[in-house]
Amino acid sequence: MTAINVRLPDSLHQMAKNVATQDHISLNQFIASAVAEKISALTTERYLEERAQRGSKEKFLQAMSMVPNVEPEPFDRL
Repeated sequence: MTAINVRLPDSLHQMAKNVATQDHISLNQFIASAVAEKISALTTERYLEERAQRGSKEKFLQAMSMVPNVEPEPFDRL
């Protein structure tokens, strides 16, 4: 593991400590989870952008043409 020093405004530090205490976790664990969550959000967004670039309307329509045109089951209706 790597130790880092992070400078936070006092108000943000206090809020993070309060949330960590309410969740019964250490401040270190809270910050590590927050960083992991942010990395996950950013990498997911990039992944979806890359997938969107590879998509094509023609392939979508071809796949949709294979779906049977039937009414949904009662439990699956809006």
